[in-house]
Amino acid sequence: MIANRREFLGMLAAGAAAWPDAAKAAGKNSRPNIVFFLVDDLGYGDLGCYGNKFADTPHIDRLARESMQFTNAYAGAPVCSPSRASIMTGEAPARLHLTQWIPGGKYPHKKLTEAANAPHLPADAVTLARQLKKVGYQTAAIGKWHLGDTGFLPEQFGFDVNVAGDMHGATPNYFGPFNFHNLQGYTKQDYLTEVLTAKMEGYIADAAAAKEPFFLYMAEYSVHIPLMARAAAVEKYKKKNGGKDEPDPTYAAMIEATDTALGKLRAALEKAGVAENTILILTSDNGGVGFQNTSLHRIANNGGLRAGKGFLYEGGIREPLLVHWPGVTKPGSRCDAPVVGMDFMPTICGMANAGATGQVCDGVDIAPLLRGQKSLEREAIYWHYPHYSDQGGTPAGAMREGDWKLIEFYEDGHLELYNLALDPGEQYDFASTFSGRAEQMRRKLETWREGVNALMPKPNPEYNSMLAKVHAGPVGCSWDASAECKED
Repeated sequence: MIANRREFLGMLAAGAAAWPDAAKAAGKNSRPNIVFFLVDDLGYGDLGCYGNKFADTPHIDRLARESMQFTNAYAGAPVCSPSRASIMTGEAPARLHLTQWIPGGKYPHKKLTEAANAPHLPADAVTLARQLKKVGYQTAAIGKWHLGDTGFLPEQFGFDVNVAGDMHGATPNYFGPFNFHNLQGYTKQDYLTEVLTAKMEGYIADAAAAKEPFFLYMAEYSVHIPLMARAAAVEKYKKKNGGKDEPDPTYAAMIEATDTALGKLRAALEKAGVAENTILILTSDNGGVGFQNTSLHRIANNGGLRAGKGFLYEGGIREPLLVHWPGVTKPGSRCDAPVVGMDFMPTICGMANAGATGQVCDGVDIAPLLRGQKSLEREAIYWHYPHYSDQGGTPAGAMREGDWKLIEFYEDGHLELYNLALDPGEQYDFASTFSGRAEQMRRKLETWREGVNALMPKPNPEYNSMLAKVHAGPVGCSWDASAECKED
């Protein structure tokens, strides 16, 4: 029994010291603001905090020092639209039947006919924004959307504000004039990353003044090609690399511009007085592009991981991930547990005390990791990419179970098995050495596909090995910067 009021207050204070986030929850605003900062096509090794020695990323590196840094974070898919769908809904792209960038390309003479791909998010999908609005959040999407066209834009999925979010998977030009949804005009002196940053700063000021919690989905178009940056920044990196093509000076300048945007975001939170009650998550949607179609020199730095965007090798799906949850995540901490894009929905809903969505969720709440737990009880993580990618990837499925990673290639059914603890670069295939393990994992992968009703590619009656490289779909932004280019 508590003897007196003083003793009771002392116990209350002790509890608040043990759980500082709980103490904040007892304040005037019991729900934290949440900013999800998504960089497009960022390679695993593109940031200083992940080993990059060329591009300057001081603001992101500072965030890493103040956050939990993940070393085994994965995208839900190796390309844009399905990865973003997994973040928004918590559902596996295979379950959504949204497994390729929208609208996808066409390869009429490949060995397989690709599985059908949904043209947009399901109209009734419960998104992060819809769920957070139920508990009083203001919601905004600034930047890239690429999950549907008219009728399926952010404002149809729970966002109060939408700036530049439409069917564009890339900007035709990083310098104005621009022609995005709710973002038109400007001049050739205006740089898109900076314009979106200004919109973000204005939104944070307004949202903070409203005295209600806010969710900001800040989805950069950068560092997706076309490679464009301010001349002074490009020249800086040309001098830094002695005039060589690699590392690419323009790409490095784009990374630095994105880093500057992150710095201004944090400054805006500080200025508005909400930084200490704002959770900040930084990640990417898929691996970095290895090579641009018009150039033979390497672009992104995938940190020594194999391949890149468009492949189910680690370079295509392993992502940088930083989580800054004031009072919860330990500054400078590191987490090696595997996590994946589908985990953001249950995790963010838990952070916001927003309840369950009522729809199937293929992710898990990773809050225990953020509080210092070393691992999660999860059997495996699965991927399904029944498509050809413009970067050279072929239809495949994959799973990670502990340190083991299996890839099944759908064209011929062959398996590759890697031990990521021993060989993160996936150079040594153990499928024949450990054939029993490989077959056991293949059966689990097959069972998972059946459970989510995954659509599979089929043999192509028009297959022609001589014509297999012909691309008859939408012209990709990799080699065409026309105003109508919409590829991811």
